[in-house]
Amino acid sequence: MNGIVATAETEIDASAADVWRALTDPAHIEQYMFGSKVETDWQVGSPIVWKGEHEGSAYEDKGEVLQYDEPSTLSMTHFSPMSGQDDAPENYHRLVYELVEHDGHTHVRLSQDGNGSEEEAEHAKGMWEQMLSGLKDHVESASGGA
Repeated sequence: MNGIVATAETEIDASAADVWRALTDPAHIEQYMFGSKVETDWQVGSPIVWKGEHEGSAYEDKGEVLQYDEPSTLSMTHFSPMSGQDDAPENYHRLVYELVEHDGHTHVRLSQDGNGSEEEAEHAKGMWEQMLSGLKDHVESASGGA
């Protein structure tokens, strides 16, 4: 990973397959990722688009699927025009989800590279921790976990 990396982690009381489904099914994603509607076919090299509204403003973030190794590793690039930066390769972050299942639980680690400062990384970490908390709640309630 490049630059300053933000990392968020959680433990989910569900199988990796259940967590994977929530990470890749647009109907599930919308439930925990701040209402984002995701469009992609999950093929490596394919585009991915996140659309929604944040604090009253419509957004359309974009990226490319980099890795799809079900149910352990999911990676994509991510760019948000709301960042105020130019739509240039150096302004894209790389997101990597890593899932490790053990004893019916799944540890999820999400890393985001390309942060320009420690403050930017801390902001990203807080946002991803909030999203992972929503993922945890969503998956555990859907799978009947604790």
